Amino acid sequence: MGCGRVGASLASHLDSSGHSVAVIDMDPDSFRRLPPDFSGRRVTGMGFDRDALIQAGVEDAYALAAVSNGDNSNIITARVARDTFGVRRVVARIYDPHRAEVYQKLGITTVATVRWTTDQFLRRILPKGSEVEYRDSTGTVTLASVDLHPEWIGRRASQLEAGTGARIAFISRGGTSLVPGPTTVLQENDLPHVVAPTDSLPALQRRFTSRPTQETR
Repeated sequence: MGCGRVGASLASHLDSSGHSVAVIDMDPDSFRRLPPDFSGRRVTGMGFDRDALIQAGVEDAYALAAVSNGDNSNIITARVARDTFGVRRVVARIYDPHRAEVYQKLGITTVATVRWTTDQFLRRILPKGSEVEYRDSTGTVTLASVDLHPEWIGRRASQLEAGTGARIAFISRGGTSLVPGPTTVLQENDLPHVVAPTDSLPALQRRFTSRPTQETR
């Protein structure tokens, strides 16, 4: 729901990947953002209108993404899709971070655009040790990005993992990401994303942000 830049990009990606896609927007001109070869349905209407949702195929939908530029429209659409039509996977883009937290607690997955963007900028200009990116429902396993001490540069990523019980899931490098192998060497400005037991994060942060010891070399 929503055919702005994000909605059009999301719909185009899903369509090109072979998924069946329908896009809802109240402005028919917005569909011009879709590529010429887009094979999905275009539905003109309000995203939370039941008739529009039915026309888009919500009764058989695997998932719904509400990405219009209005918080209220997005959350209402997500709730109608979930509560009325039983769509299990609904995601709503929410600009207000405080409201996003409330709806998240109500069981509606939200993408808090402002907070996410702010965090991404802060993560890149103010290194601060570690940042939790995901935590499993039991709270026992965490995915976190962890800054590196400069003296780790030039060493193998596997040396960081050794003896920690953690795994480097991927490394952000130069605007892209890579899954490290046994011989992957750490480079300047690398940002490792580590999966580890939650209670081991403080020790893990100390290891990554401290210079290598004789044992870790």
